[in-house]
Amino acid sequence: MKLLLYIGIALAVYWLWRQSRLPAGDQRPPASAPPPAEPPLPTMVTCATCGVHLPRSEAFADGPGGTEPFYCSPEHRRP
Repeated sequence: MKLLLYIGIALAVYWLWRQSRLPAGDQRPPASAPPPAEPPLPTMVTCATCGVHLPRSEAFADGPGGTEPFYCSPEHRRP
């Protein structure tokens, strides 16, 4: 019976020692931060003259309000 008492005391001391080593208030290590989100890809358009693909922000538009057809340079925009 004394052996069970000593084992119980040893387990209690071990448990208290483990609890004192962990950070206060948090029983688990902090989770790593999620990876940063990738920036969105630009919308690509095709030059109506040569077929080169380029970002819409760099293209020259010939239609009303900046719509199709798109061109890669002012030279390709000329008729």
